[in-house]
Amino acid sequence: MEVVGVRVEMPSNQPIILLKEIDGSRFLPIWVGANEASAIAFAQQGLQPPRPLTHDLMREVIEGLDATLTAVHLTELREGIFYAILVIRDAAGVTRSISARPSDAVALALRTHSNILSSKELLNEAGVEMPIEGGQENQEVERFRAFLDEINPEDFAG
Repeated sequence: MEVVGVRVEMPSNQPIILLKEIDGSRFLPIWVGANEASAIAFAQQGLQPPRPLTHDLMREVIEGLDATLTAVHLTELREGIFYAILVIRDAAGVTRSISARPSDAVALALRTHSNILSSKELLNEAGVEMPIEGGQENQEVERFRAFLDEINPEDFAG
């Protein structure tokens, strides 16, 4: 999946990230907290805050332990809450899965250039079909804005 963008949904003033299937036309909207939305937007824009954010610290800890975040998996939507797993491989080649909030997982994946994956079940349940014509970035952004104008968090509650 790729991160299309972060935006504040009106009128609820709730931040949302929108992910898109790389080889498909489904989008996955995930409502997040303001701090996480900022962390994701900073990483997407390549901005370096004067002091490291929590996700920068997490990246440094993982690297300092000679480990690698190989991927984040967005796994399920349960009672309106999204779930994710960090997949971390250590220097000995041992892989561990650690439960995480999707917003933290995405923020960390952007900082470590790790894959963001979604289960087919999650995309089938919460994905929104929006065909892309010509694959142009501006069209995607405009569709994202139009999409946000039409939905609210309750649309995805279990």
